[in-house]
Amino acid sequence: MLPTDQLFHAVPAGIARCLQLVLNAALLLLGLILVVFLAKETWHLAQVLLQPVTDNTKYSLVAGLIVYFLYFEFIALIVKYFQAGYHFPLRYIIYIGITAVVRLIIVEHPSSCDVFVYAGAILVMVMTLWLCNSPRLKRE
Repeated sequence: MLPTDQLFHAVPAGIARCLQLVLNAALLLLGLILVVFLAKETWHLAQVLLQPVTDNTKYSLVAGLIVYFLYFEFIALIVKYFQAGYHFPLRYIIYIGITAVVRLIIVEHPSSCDVFVYAGAILVMVMTLWLCNSPRLKRE
């Protein structure tokens, strides 16, 4: 039987490994789901491209392209998580945030005050991205 000191330290490491396996499996499943939705979005964009050009199809195409990029960014984030030794790089999360706010501006057509606030949010995220890529903070 292990002394209580060794037993106490062995249990959290086992729990951490088990939770890491659960997290990895969940992220793999999420990645597969995102690939399926990416394929569906590809099909949708192909159908929109084959339709006669109207204002509605232009709007649908732009909105679909931005959603398409969001799928790419989420899949890239999951891939980078595994490549970076089970760590989500902050840069990729900021990229997703910028793309999501741009999509919100394009799809929702908010008032000019809202667009100004969203532009400020994008500016803050770009400045954060610049700080993250500075030599002092860059870890990759």
